[in-house]
Amino acid sequence: MTAVTQPRVLTFRRSVRVARVAIVVFIVVNLVAVQLMFVAAGPGKNFAGTLGRLLGLYLALAMALQLLLVARLATVDRAFGMDRLTTWHRWTGQAIFWLVLAHPAFVLLGFARLDGISFLAETADLAKQLPVRLGMIAAVLILVIVVLSIRVARRRLSYETWHAIHLLLYVVVLLGVLHQVYEGTAFKATLFTQIYWWGLWAFAIGALITGRLLVPMIRNARHRLRVAAVVEESADTVSVHVTGRSVDRLGAQAGQFFLWRFPGHNGWWQVNPFSLSAAPNSRSLRLTAKGVGATSAGLRDLPIGTRVYAEGPYGAFTAAHRVRAASVLVAGGIGVTPIRSLLEDPALTGHVVVLYRVRDAHDAVLLGELKNLADVRHARLHLLTGRTGSDNQPFAPERMLALVPDITARDVYVCGPEAMTSSVLDSLRRLRVPRRQVHAERFRLAG
Repeated sequence: MTAVTQPRVLTFRRSVRVARVAIVVFIVVNLVAVQLMFVAAGPGKNFAGTLGRLLGLYLALAMALQLLLVARLATVDRAFGMDRLTTWHRWTGQAIFWLVLAHPAFVLLGFARLDGISFLAETADLAKQLPVRLGMIAAVLILVIVVLSIRVARRRLSYETWHAIHLLLYVVVLLGVLHQVYEGTAFKATLFTQIYWWGLWAFAIGALITGRLLVPMIRNARHRLRVAAVVEESADTVSVHVTGRSVDRLGAQAGQFFLWRFPGHNGWWQVNPFSLSAAPNSRSLRLTAKGVGATSAGLRDLPIGTRVYAEGPYGAFTAAHRVRAASVLVAGGIGVTPIRSLLEDPALTGHVVVLYRVRDAHDAVLLGELKNLADVRHARLHLLTGRTGSDNQPFAPERMLALVPDITARDVYVCGPEAMTSSVLDSLRRLRVPRRQVHAERFRLAG
């Protein structure tokens, strides 16, 4: 690394370690606080009602943590990366799903036993109360969001539709807060519990508004990004060059991505995560996309000068997270975009091997640029072609070891289709490449 880059990377890594510790402590403190609140409030009138109240507290806490996960805060993203945050977002969503079923079930069961009526009769009776009705509507919306986020259902939805459905989260938050105002008991036990509880929710909602609205608005007003050029890379792939004021102050790194909107050309709800396909500089950013969705397919028709609204940068798929001197960059299909930008990044020092997987050499987007960059930095580039089959397994452990004999001593960056990425990660586990040396970008996005 250069004399300038090395101190910056070391400072970055120290800040990441501090952020990770702080985030873990924050979660543990809140889990303990919820349990103490439950104990301080005292037991309910029967076991079912008491358990329902405890589950309700954990449901509300899980929802607040979910807001923090989708707030896209730079500190959290920098510490863990959007890919890992998306995994946690999915796990938290699953926890919320089961808590949404269990919390009202036990509460209603407890009231039914107290009133001496059936569960269904108690449900119909309590549904007449507005606060309960608000909670029921929120629960139904949560179930809809979770069910449509299941992998089988998700595959049938376009990215734009899936994104629009997730906007229901904001309705759920509003209904959930109103439900807690009227129905909460455990956090009303003392002044301290009230301050803590509403402070937590104010922090979560404030983080969401800041990360998803205020920061993007301020950055876009400051940098005034616009389309400078549109270049066809292949029959179905296009690169968009974006310029603006003081682009370097965005703090983007090679390997990261932005959420891109093109107001006036597409609807405001049409947003896509496209990685930078070139290392960012002080003058411009470049994204390269394959026309597979409504937004990406229309990029080739963008007029020069079109206003660009970008959120980001996001992702920990960067050279700053490297722990070994040498690296392997594994790309599949259009997943070559962040790999290509990493290959250009001066912070990625040491020897580099690039494995680029495509069905046919004609499908190898940006191959010429990869070859030029590989020549400049004396990297090895392997183009892996052909249909995958019993006689062609390019990412089988023995094949990867033949291509990169010292792979266990390198950092490995992987980006491509889900099936390819899973195959590579499985081989890396079987080759016993340490997890801290493996960096994957799966084109997933929390919230």
